Formats: sequence, structure tokens, C-alpha cells
Amino acid sequence: MADSIAIGLRALAFIAALQAAGASLFLSLFAEDLEHAGAAVRSFAGRTAAAAALIVVAHQLVEPARLTGDLSGVLDGSLQAVLLASDIGTTTSIRILGLALILIGGVANGRASGLVALAGSTLVAVSFALMGHTAAADERWILAPVLFLHLFIVAFWFGALWPLHLATRLESAGTAARVVERFSRLAVWWVPALFLAGVVMAAVLLPDLAALATPYGMLLWVKVSGFALLMGLASVNKWRLGPRIGRGQDSAARLLRVSLSAEWLIIAAVLAVTAVMTGLYSPSH
Repeated sequence: MADSIAIGLRALAFIAALQAAGASLFLSLFAEDLEHAGAAVRSFAGRTAAAAALIVVAHQLVEPARLTGDLSGVLDGSLQAVLLASDIGTTTSIRILGLALILIGGVANGRASGLVALAGSTLVAVSFALMGHTAAADERWILAPVLFLHLFIVAFWFGALWPLHLATRLESAGTAARVVERFSRLAVWWVPALFLAGVVMAAVLLPDLAALATPYGMLLWVKVSGFALLMGLASVNKWRLGPRIGRGQDSAARLLRVSLSAEWLIIAAVLAVTAVMTGLYSPSH
């Protein structure tokens, strides 16, 4: 019971934190291109950051229950203090600070607010490299920066999906097409880097090919399958739906929103799988 609740909150924290960080990154890159959707995206990023902070705190509070085996551990002050002083506590503090900066940047105005929000997104990505298998490995010197790059790109991709959804609803066809096209141009470079970073981490963390048949390895296959599906959807968006939106085809905008929703669900599922992988299993077991 305690494990299930803790892993569930861990998965929700991953999803909400990276969504907030990615929406903030989207604003940093595309705010000047948005004529009508900017305020809605900014509001969405702020609300998501606030929700993510609450979930992160809840996860931190529930973690002692995993050590005691039941929910009574939540009320164990000594265990709470130990975890706060550990890598888990450090990760939680950095992540909440990043989310707070995203929230502050979202409600403020001006160029400085964008820099504050960008700093917050960076801290959220950094927080994931402070604990877990990559932090405990001897090869941390390479795994930590690769994991940061991997998660920064995940945040960019995942966090852009709902803002793009809003852009196709609130902007003119021409503006929406330009935003989608600009996003696709960036993704052409960032997505291969995402895949390469994942390959590097798997090569370093997995002790041998036999590890691909362990629970950790099987969940890794699930993530790879999810990535393949995402690439298919992204290709359709870039080469078919985006250009059709530019030609003013309303049906293309509706289809793109369906595709973006599907991408969001797939990435959310992959993040949930990642929470299970990193919370319950080890690459060597």
C-alpha cells in the first residue's frame, strides 16, 4: 500500500514538474510568436507549477512510509528528518525552488520574468540528476549531465504539447502554422539528442545484454516502444498536419490537436513507467 501510494505520487510529480518546466520553456521560446494564446499558456504553466509543488511535497512526506512498510511512517518525525537531510530532501528542495521560480516568472512581466522562469525550468531538470541510479553510479560524471540533457529535452517536448494545442485553438491559422513549424524545426535537432542520451545512459547503467530481460530492462523496452510511437506521430504533425494548417484547413487543426493529445498521453505513460523503474527496480537486478 505504502509503496503504491509513494510510486503513484512519484509518477504524478514527474509528470507535473516536467509539464510545468516545459510550458515555461515554450513561453521562453515562442512568447513573441503568440498573439492570443500567450496569456493562457502562462496561466497554465503557473497552475501546473503550483500543483507540481504540492505533489512533490506530498511525495516527500509519504517516502518514510516505504521504509516502515505502512503509512504510519508518515508521522515518524525522525525518519522525516533523515530523509530531508538525504539526497531525496535535496532533490525535493531544488525541485520546489525551480517550480517556485516558474510560478514567479509566470505572474511577472518583462524579459526578466522569462529568465527567472527559464532558471526554474533548468533547476527542475537538474533536480532529477541529484538522486537515483545515475547519482549512485561510479560513472556519475557522465550520467548526470546526460540525464540533465535527456530530461531538459523531455520537458521541452512534453511541456510544449498543451501550449501547441492552445495555439491551434486561439491563434489564426497562419500564426498556428508558424508556431508548429518552428517547434518542429527545433525538435528535428533535439529529439535525436534525446534518443542518443537515452542510449548512453542505458549502455552505462545496464551491466550486460541479459539485463534487458529483467523487470528494469522490460520497462526500458516499454519506454523505447513509446518513443517509436511518438516519432510516428511527430512525423505526421510536421510533414502533413502542420502544412495543412497553414493552408487554412480546419480539419487539420482538429487532427493535430488529437495527435498532440495522444503524444501527451504517451509521454505521461512513459514518465509513469520511469517512476516505477527508478523507484522499484535496479539496472543490475
